[in-house]
Amino acid sequence: YHLENRRSERIVWMMEELGLPYKLVFTRGNLAASMAEIRKVNPGMPVAPTVTIGSEVMTESGAIIETILNRYAPGKLTPPLASADYGQHMIWMHHAEGSLAGRVIADYRVWMIKPPTARSPLVDSEAEYQFAEDYLAKHPWFGGAEFTAADIMMVFPLNFGMALNVVDKTKYPNINAWKAKIEQRPAYQRMLAKARPDGMVGALPALPAHAPSGPRPGSN
Repeated sequence: YHLENRRSERIVWMMEELGLPYKLVFTRGNLAASMAEIRKVNPGMPVAPTVTIGSEVMTESGAIIETILNRYAPGKLTPPLASADYGQHMIWMHHAEGSLAGRVIADYRVWMIKPPTARSPLVDSEAEYQFAEDYLAKHPWFGGAEFTAADIMMVFPLNFGMALNVVDKTKYPNINAWKAKIEQRPAYQRMLAKARPDGMVGALPALPAHAPSGPRPGSN
């Protein structure tokens, strides 16, 4: 169960990467109708993605991805358990929502009300992007040497902040190069054709300004 331009794209993309069969449920160009379909199967927590596997109803894209990989595609889109890349893969699998998405979305909401005049002394969106930028300076993928499900998880929050001007997208060449590789993947292109056939639906407005550049207060 899918909403266009939302996290549920991750599940469609993963299924396309794996070549597994699935049924995609949404009403093209109508977020309200798509949400009504979700409420039918998940009235207590109507969110996208909602996935049904037999009688199971699952939410949380990271949990869905790990469940499908473990049950139906063991060893796929995941580094070997004993490899040096496995730990980093797991960090980025969970960092995507556990740290990055929450920070970027919170900054967006606050700054939409009152644009920032200085960087926060706390870990802000710019710090989150720099953390990812520095990692990609040394690794081609968030999964390490190979593309993994961690890359699938990271696309949504990184795209969110760049598209909505939460950060200055020109400052992160490694992230931009990684995004360019992602966009060339056939499975990603198939996902867009199936899950976002009309482009951006229900897109939020970009911020008028992001935080000024420079170090965070107290970060030195």
